Amino acid sequence: MSDKKLVMTFEANTIKHLGVKMYSTIPPALAELIANAYDACATEVHIKLYDGEKKMVIVEDNGTGMSFDQVNDYFLRIGRNRREEKQPSACNRIPTGKKGLGKLALFGIGDTIDITTCQGEEVVSFILDWETILNWKGKDYTPEFKISPKGKSKNGTTITLTNLKRKTGFPIDEYAESIAKLFNFNDFIVYLSLNDGKPIKIDNKLKYENIVPEFKWDIAEINKENEFDYKEKNEITGFIVTTEKPLKPNLRGVTLFANGRMVNSPEFFGQSESSHFYSYATGWLNIDFIDNWAEDVISTNRQSIDWENALTSELRIYLASCLSMLEKKWRDLRKIKKRKTISDRAKIDVGGWLNTLSGEVQNDVDSLLNILGDTPEISEETQQKSIEILHKLIPEYPNLHWRHIHPELRKVSEKYYVNQDFYSAFIEALKRYVTEVKKKSGKANIDERALMQAVFNKRILSVTKKYKKTDGSSFDNRTIDNIEAGQQMLSEGIVVGGRHPLQHEEITELSATGLFSEKDCLDFLSLLSHLFKRLNDAELV
Repeated sequence: MSDKKLVMTFEANTIKHLGVKMYSTIPPALAELIANAYDACATEVHIKLYDGEKKMVIVEDNGTGMSFDQVNDYFLRIGRNRREEKQPSACNRIPTGKKGLGKLALFGIGDTIDITTCQGEEVVSFILDWETILNWKGKDYTPEFKISPKGKSKNGTTITLTNLKRKTGFPIDEYAESIAKLFNFNDFIVYLSLNDGKPIKIDNKLKYENIVPEFKWDIAEINKENEFDYKEKNEITGFIVTTEKPLKPNLRGVTLFANGRMVNSPEFFGQSESSHFYSYATGWLNIDFIDNWAEDVISTNRQSIDWENALTSELRIYLASCLSMLEKKWRDLRKIKKRKTISDRAKIDVGGWLNTLSGEVQNDVDSLLNILGDTPEISEETQQKSIEILHKLIPEYPNLHWRHIHPELRKVSEKYYVNQDFYSAFIEALKRYVTEVKKKSGKANIDERALMQAVFNKRILSVTKKYKKTDGSSFDNRTIDNIEAGQQMLSEGIVVGGRHPLQHEEITELSATGLFSEKDCLDFLSLLSHLFKRLNDAELV
């Protein structure tokens, strides 16, 4: 057997590419240190930035700290998977990391890392230096260390980074906002300060600080409604919100977290973002279950999931279907809210108004209102004015108005018409006409049909007497006779054709069969309005 063997070696460039290059900006690098503190059962982490003459970053946590053996076996082993090794957690937290590469983020911030950690009765201190590592000639890098008694030290770890790569100042507010978006922890707080100034408290609330929700959905409710067959949908938790005004581009999209840490930066999972909805939507969803999958589908820098995987592809399709549902709900809710706002301003009950419109008129008006409501370029003031004009053109029960029903007839018939009792609306109007004919002619005790014959055929009342030509002369007798005869025949006909044949039938039967419809009612009311106008002009002969 030959003594030859293949050997895989690791160069310092491994650290350069997996640490320095991957974590070239401060927030993601700090996020790795925060995650380490969380995994170490810390409840608080204090990040202190200094940009004075000596720039440095100090990260202190109140976690369990590390013993000398743990530093050696765990911290200094690159690429170690603590989940596979089932390293116990003193607080039963599920580890946020499993690649064992996060510690390389330290070199993304500075070249010199001073680490002090306390556990039990001893304090372990050691320094990792980038230049020393690059020039190291041995097989394994062996940093110098010191072990000292605990004394007054408390359990936890302090990491001090110097020889920073960043030469300018620290935009602390931007850092705080960025870090807040990377985590979704409970009972865990990060404090960020600059030059020992007042620290910024970074917790879950900070993610929402600049977002004022207009509508908010618990994904659990969407999961119940969504008929898409995704077996792990009930394990998805979190919220999706929309705002009243469009969000800034960096605030749009739904972020995915697994065990409290971001695994996919904000996106809409392949949905077309041409819809206005995606300018208003954001959210935070927990998908802890993907950490239990045999295959690691999370990128090293935890910015994205591998969506080409069969399991993740199914998840992505499901999340896209949830967003499609929410887009429809959002449009409906926004339409209702906007219409209420405009209704209040214009003092028009838009919903009630629409309900009074019939058939195609209602559909057309509703479509026009939707266009007004779904066009962000149109201000609410313009929408309000447009609706006021539209309401004036198409009032409640427009057919009743468009027919120009005589005011006296509308007075007695409108309530029946509104209640869709069209036959009663006609009957009441006819009664009013008959009453006025009796009153004006003095013939009170005659049957309705006979009344119309007596009053108009025998010229007790003349509907043309008051009219003259523009030159003051009389109209031709044939013209007068025809108009007078028309008043008599139409009056008699509306009694005979409208009331007599139908007065013994049930109103519901008349409506259901179409024997006496809304259009019939309006036709009769229009005719009665004409007759009533003539009656108003009538004089005793």
